[in-house]
Amino acid sequence: MTPEEIAKLPYRKCVGVMLVNQDGHVFVGQRLDNDTPAWQMPQGGVDKGEDPRDAALRELWEETGVLAEFVTVEAETADWLPYDLPHDIVPRIWKGRYRGQEQKWFLLRFHGTDDQVNIATEHPEFSEWRWLPAADLVDNIVPFKREVYARVLDAFKDRL
Repeated sequence: MTPEEIAKLPYRKCVGVMLVNQDGHVFVGQRLDNDTPAWQMPQGGVDKGEDPRDAALRELWEETGVLAEFVTVEAETADWLPYDLPHDIVPRIWKGRYRGQEQKWFLLRFHGTDDQVNIATEHPEFSEWRWLPAADLVDNIVPFKREVYARVLDAFKDRL
């Protein structure tokens, strides 16, 4: 695909979850499908007719095994935050239908314990996980998502 063709593609609607523990550290998982460091917070598509908040809680459970009863939804971004995929990835993901994602982010406070996190889900996304200080988040994320992660941190800074 040419850069011009990619620029004409729409963004995929998606939610992102910033799961924060009692110490103020953020859940990140190492992507299972990447051999290089590719840490990210849980995220995923919004199903047709699905409320974004419901999608965020569903994605949290699908990717981390954390049940909604162990979190409090504290905030959400006012806007949808877009990011573009690197051009070489676009044809391989989502059958080349999207240029990237447009995300609504949710800040969820985790009230559970680490043994209630289980990334060995039905369709695993992560090979490992950890709690990361919020100040270290952007530097540990794949480069093409860093700008949107910085915007998420800025949106939730008063609650971290």
